Amino acid sequence: MVIKYKSTRGNEEIKSSAEAILKGIAKDKGLFVPIAFPTIDKKLNDLTQMDYKEVAFYVLEKFLRDFSEADLRDAIENAYDEKFEAKEIAPIVKTKDAYFLELYHGKTLAFKDMALSILPHLLTKAAKKLGEDKKIVILAATSGDTGKAALEGFSDVDQTEIIVFYPDHGVSEVQKRQMITQEGKNTHVVAIKGNFDDAQSGVKKIFNDDDFNEQMNEKGYVFSSANSINIGRLVPQVVYYVYTYIELLKRGEITSGEKINFVVPTGNFGNILAGYYAKKMGLPIGKLICASNKNNVLYDFLNTGVYNINREFFMTNSPSMDILISSNLERLLYELSDQDENLVKNMMNQLEGESKQYTITPKMKERLKGFYGGFTTEEETIETIKKVYTESEYVLDTHTAVAYKVYEEYKKETKDETKTVIVSTASPYKFTKSVIKGIKESIEEKNEFKLIEMLSENTGIIIPEPIKDLDQKPVLHDMKCEKDRMKDIVKGILDI
Repeated sequence: MVIKYKSTRGNEEIKSSAEAILKGIAKDKGLFVPIAFPTIDKKLNDLTQMDYKEVAFYVLEKFLRDFSEADLRDAIENAYDEKFEAKEIAPIVKTKDAYFLELYHGKTLAFKDMALSILPHLLTKAAKKLGEDKKIVILAATSGDTGKAALEGFSDVDQTEIIVFYPDHGVSEVQKRQMITQEGKNTHVVAIKGNFDDAQSGVKKIFNDDDFNEQMNEKGYVFSSANSINIGRLVPQVVYYVYTYIELLKRGEITSGEKINFVVPTGNFGNILAGYYAKKMGLPIGKLICASNKNNVLYDFLNTGVYNINREFFMTNSPSMDILISSNLERLLYELSDQDENLVKNMMNQLEGESKQYTITPKMKERLKGFYGGFTTEEETIETIKKVYTESEYVLDTHTAVAYKVYEEYKKETKDETKTVIVSTASPYKFTKSVIKGIKESIEEKNEFKLIEMLSENTGIIIPEPIKDLDQKPVLHDMKCEKDRMKDIVKGILDI
């Protein structure tokens, strides 16, 4: 079966996977989704001989059928190589009551590496396949991790420029330093005076500005996206759900067909949506547990069926989840509504309009029962880091701590004893200032880079290579702008 892609909002254009990846976002502002889902067509036990790269090929070739086997294998080999410090790529660590899927062993120490290591290869191969001779401009908004991972992936890639916008005061010091010290002649990093939602909305506005896109075209440029609105970012994330299941099967932790739960800390809904896509393929997943921080718009949605962004925005100690507008939720709405494009379009218009909210139908709400939503305060996050370290000597970053605390609440509420995997999205070293509070009773040190050394001394965890001496690297990007001046910045960078 050749999988084609269409917009969530009813545009009639049908695209191949290469076209969908290159375009990034549909003409009608919708997101590309598969018209039908491929299925896992082998017995799960037969997959247990595969390593991460082989699982990646097995999954990707089902979604990306217009890429040749040689193209996919080349992209996979180049993506999942020695840049990952763990030979397994995504290690699974067992503690007393859960499994932790560690997705942070790539160059940027966050789960975004899992997809953004391969996206540049897919994008450039798609461009070649489609005869696109214009320079591709990657435009991305980041709450901290996507930006660095995208910059790393696209640095000095031929025929590309990458421009990343991040909230000036909405990322950790390590995240910021990773971005502003990024090397590469084609890399550009801009801090905006606003939050992540402002950055994401600004990027979408530029994508959907027809006049500006025409100017870009005339100058020999074409936009594409590195955010998870791009289906080429989302599909590689499906891989690690399939890999986790067969790895647990291989270890004898589960039997074939036994359901497992996943707990996912998420703000933009892409990571948990990839789990939903794996479930649609036939992977035996029970509950997808959505963990939020104080910005708990997803928690409210999953429990009430109302998505309402008329609320205060909080800056928390799990900043990658400080998001109110969860872009990928649109793809879930499309599936929950039986692919009702007009309904999805109306909901998105309501969200983008004056009301800034929408309510799903009773039938859609009934279908949300495969999900569970919970949220965690900043104080609970630190307490959870402390508890897990005391009990298991396992160190969580703040986002993973949010997930673990929500898992505890889920078990208490439901009494569900299903084996559960916590999706660990970042290294503790990315958020050291908060993590160290859970490891040591009191700290006076304020410098985040000295705290990195302190964390290593106290836990015995080796400091990852990518952040060693990060504070000594020269700052190469110092641009800042108002949130309503993002297009002007893009024009200046591209000389339009």
